[in-house]
Amino acid sequence: VIATCDRHLKGEIGSLPLDKIIFFLYFYDMAGRYIPLATGEYYHVYNRGVARQPIFLSKGDYEQMLLTLTYYRFRKPPVRLSRFKELSKDNQKNFLVELENKNEKLVEFISFVLIPNHFHLLLRQETEGGISTFTSKAINSYTKYFNTKRERVGAILQGVFKAVHVGSSEQLVHLSRYIHLNPLVSFVVREKNFLSYPWSSLPDYLRGKSSLFDLEPVLGEFKSPGKYKEFILDQKDYARRLDEIKHLMLEKG
Repeated sequence: VIATCDRHLKGEIGSLPLDKIIFFLYFYDMAGRYIPLATGEYYHVYNRGVARQPIFLSKGDYEQMLLTLTYYRFRKPPVRLSRFKELSKDNQKNFLVELENKNEKLVEFISFVLIPNHFHLLLRQETEGGISTFTSKAINSYTKYFNTKRERVGAILQGVFKAVHVGSSEQLVHLSRYIHLNPLVSFVVREKNFLSYPWSSLPDYLRGKSSLFDLEPVLGEFKSPGKYKEFILDQKDYARRLDEIKHLMLEKG
């Protein structure tokens, strides 16, 4: 596969036999990745700012990223995000409800967190190529917003996004805790404010309901949202289990 990708980068893919081209396209998706992202499977998707620089500098930046992720999870939004933002709040809500009812998603959100210089997403791919398409649209849109707002040019993230397959329910549960604990262990928020950190799916999990996230794959493993809260706050168990899922987190933070 790597040799095939090297040929592509040199502009030689046209000389390959058809069967090798098909094999190449399967493994080398639009994000420049060498592994397939399978529909119906769960993935930990993440990236950080170039040179670890912040990519969220204000409340407005966090709000923009959350809106971007929410909007581009759908397969075919009929208008650009910039046009969507011109609608009234009520019309925006109705617009999203209509898209939700069509049930045509690229990805389903399981959990997420945004902190100043990086983000973590736990996703289930809903359509073929869904994660790559979703991530490309969302990151390109947010980068354009960020650069326009600050009169700069160039990438704001370190290359293509990283995606790691989550292979079991146990890994899914522990990875959700890793994601939700990120603001605390990264010293972004004080412990007294941790459970209400707004740029995370944790508050939804503690309420036991969400209009954005599919909570069932994780909360279904617990008797109640309160039990999940206990699980989140069990630092001793977290430290013990962290080593077992370290392959799902290729970078710290």
